[in-house]
Amino acid sequence: MTIRVMVVDDHTLFRRGLTALLAADGRFEVVAEAGDAGQAQRVAAAVQPDVILLDNHLPGVTGVAALPGLRAAAPDARVLMLTVSEDEHDLAAALRGGAQGYLLKTADSPMLANAIERAMQGVSTVSPEMTDKLVAAFRETAPPETAAEPARVHDPIDELSPREREILAQIARGASNKEIARALFIAETTVKIHVQHILRKLGLNSRVQAAVYLTERGRSDC
Repeated sequence: MTIRVMVVDDHTLFRRGLTALLAADGRFEVVAEAGDAGQAQRVAAAVQPDVILLDNHLPGVTGVAALPGLRAAAPDARVLMLTVSEDEHDLAAALRGGAQGYLLKTADSPMLANAIERAMQGVSTVSPEMTDKLVAAFRETAPPETAAEPARVHDPIDELSPREREILAQIARGASNKEIARALFIAETTVKIHVQHILRKLGLNSRVQAAVYLTERGRSDC
């Protein structure tokens, strides 16, 4: 099935180059373009793309700020940030706003294509250069521990099996299913099943949310 893509970027040359690149790949069809947040929202509502590639540095309203409107206009679309911003706060805000992933414009064609396909599968992708910043961003927002802090309430992580905790810890380090399978000497399909169980037990939708979930809680026993 061809993935219908919408490109949102205010630089016309970049937008056209990206459109040509995707059009040359039979897996994708660019169905719309937009140069600012307002236009993007109107066009997304009209064409209902599968995936929206969204720049953050847009005129007027940033891509991160435009996320709620875009998701309301095209509820089934997956939004993948494609930006030059390496700011950890932009990264955190985008993921909290519902972006399926965060890619830098330095990403090569195979990485971009893979990220689009993963987004369609509900799997998140973050540029490797941003992994440490992702952890730093959520550590920064986590509440500090105090001596008067009450006993820890029940955490859904406690419902995970020992193997699921091992896999969750690997996810938080940014490991792929293949890397996790190799590290734990199990089949990749087994890892996929465990990941599905982990997300269901924690009430989450993506691997990135799982990594953030673990980091925000400062858990070291996984």
